[in-house]
Amino acid sequence: MGVDPYKNFRFLVEIDGIVQASFSEASGYGSDIEVVEFREGGDSATMRKLPGKVSYPDITLKRGITDSHELYDWHLAAVSGQIQRKNGSIIILDDTGTEKVRWNFFSAWPSKWHGPDLNSTGKDVAIESLTISCERLERALS
Repeated sequence: MGVDPYKNFRFLVEIDGIVQASFSEASGYGSDIEVVEFREGGDSATMRKLPGKVSYPDITLKRGITDSHELYDWHLAAVSGQIQRKNGSIIILDDTGTEKVRWNFFSAWPSKWHGPDLNSTGKDVAIESLTISCERLERALS
């Protein structure tokens, strides 16, 4: 019997001290390992590849703008030079709302905030975007 994959629209985001979890999109999280190439002496035809530094892309969170300004205040503190690093999680839920997969990010701070695109003839929800930079990300073991 096969296991059905989880749906990409049932998720939560938790950030230390910030209870907002009503995000419509979470993207960009992952990890990259730099590839360092070199040639061994005497073997001019083959490039060897070694792992280099690990880096973590920025995470972008999007949600409909509301009266809550906790996330904006977090970014505003960074703009003012007061970086407040926070840990958090991106959590996938199953159809019953039970947590199934969790990615934890560490020492994150908000490096970008974008307000909603406004259009007087539009009917879409006003979406704000927050980009957070983290030092590490890992999938939690179940």
